[in-house]
Amino acid sequence: MDRNFKIPFALAILSIALIGCSSNKTKEVKIKPNPLPKVAQASSLVQVFSTSVSSTSSEDALRLRLDTDNGVVFALDPKGEVSAYKGKQRLWEAKVTKEGLSSGVEAADGVVIVGNQKGRIFALDQATGATKWSTQLSGAIISSALIQSGRVIVVANDGTVYALDVESGQQAWTYKLPNASLSLRGQAAPVSLDPRTVLIGTSTGYLFAIDSLAGVPRLQRRVAVSEGRSDIQRLIDVDSEPVVSGQYVVTTSFQGQVTVLDLATQRILWSENSSSINRPEVTDGKVIVSQTDGQIIAYDLITGQEIWKNEQLLNRNLSNPVLLGSNLVVGDLDGYLHQIDLNSGTTLGRAKTSGEVRTLRVIDNQLYVSTRKGALSIWQSR
Repeated sequence: MDRNFKIPFALAILSIALIGCSSNKTKEVKIKPNPLPKVAQASSLVQVFSTSVSSTSSEDALRLRLDTDNGVVFALDPKGEVSAYKGKQRLWEAKVTKEGLSSGVEAADGVVIVGNQKGRIFALDQATGATKWSTQLSGAIISSALIQSGRVIVVANDGTVYALDVESGQQAWTYKLPNASLSLRGQAAPVSLDPRTVLIGTSTGYLFAIDSLAGVPRLQRRVAVSEGRSDIQRLIDVDSEPVVSGQYVVTTSFQGQVTVLDLATQRILWSENSSSINRPEVTDGKVIVSQTDGQIIAYDLITGQEIWKNEQLLNRNLSNPVLLGSNLVVGDLDGYLHQIDLNSGTTLGRAKTSGEVRTLRVIDNQLYVSTRKGALSIWQSR
């Protein structure tokens, strides 16, 4: 039986804020988000696609995401449906399960992979939406799978990594990651290092590189160190995907550090204290991190030296930063998409979607946006 206890991110933040209170009276802690900063120019973001699905709870860690393959966009509804779009035309809509869906979408090799809270993973035919196979796993699926080298790599929320045959769903191997007894309710999706290796972060502050064909670890490195005294203060989950940039892998962790690992030497190049549950952006020799407190910080990829810091969006529950064109984009709790100058950190402009922005992706120079309210949209920079 899995006895690991998962807590929502918002509850962890509130608990940390209350720790150390010596007053006999319980004081309500209210953290006000910064007001919107003035911008220097009108937004250059143009929405080219949008659809709406069911909303998710503010306490849930779900990061629903769109995916695309062969010019078709695939969207997931938490109520259990998956849809395919070509441009603005809906090609099909399939009711996958009555038990709902909780992962992001992964589309490749002619299939669409989704999963749910009950630990069920489904493979749909990209052309028709028909279910090709489904498999029961050991824990909730709350992060996207990865399709690589004929395998579907997926991480259950109990820390078990599964490799399934992409055509049949037959299990090829499993690997059990170390799991903390107390952790955030979240799970980093697996990412590809090379055609035969996947990278996965853990709730214990480790990064694993696993052979996707054999299921054996090739690398195991601690990338986050706990400095707290209480169980909650010692949470150091790596809840966001690592980013590969040449010979370097960049990770972030909650209440831990932003860390750069040199794959050539298998040693930590540098590490700086930073708390984030979001995927960093790595571009132009910079590592950009949106922290849990709303600061956006750019570090030099090689030295770790701070290049700039933006504190205009404090306490606005920022999403992960992404590079679109020549500027960064980051979303916030009110659905604003903020454009940030890559070289100076200055806020340049903003656009508006609906609901708290949970996930940003850039594919083929288009911005894919998912919000807690269920607004899924695609934008481009004019």
